[in-house]
Amino acid sequence: QAEEELREAGARQALQLQEMGRRERLLRADLARAKQQLESFKTQVMRVCSPAAAGKAITEQQVIEKVRQVCDKSQQSHEREKCLQDEISSRLAKEKEVSANAEAFNKSVQELQ
Repeated sequence: QAEEELREAGARQALQLQEMGRRERLLRADLARAKQQLESFKTQVMRVCSPAAAGKAITEQQVIEKVRQVCDKSQQSHEREKCLQDEISSRLAKEKEVSANAEAFNKSVQELQ
């Protein structure tokens, strides 16, 4: 019975590892998407702020407002990136812990056999 319980626990941990890996991939994809959006937004702002690109002169106030918007968006993106990086790090640590536990369970099962 103890052997069966250990096997079940090992199987549960394997499923947890798979789920954590899936979540990590999703977080990394979100992070990459956020970076792409930031770069795209920066490019758009530069086009808007450049009189040559806009095809007409723009006011100083418009440029200041666009730069403010870029700064705000950049700050938000950096904060989101930091949160995502922290979450990835946390999940990696949990994954290592679960993996170590799974190895210990497998070793215990082998010893019981």
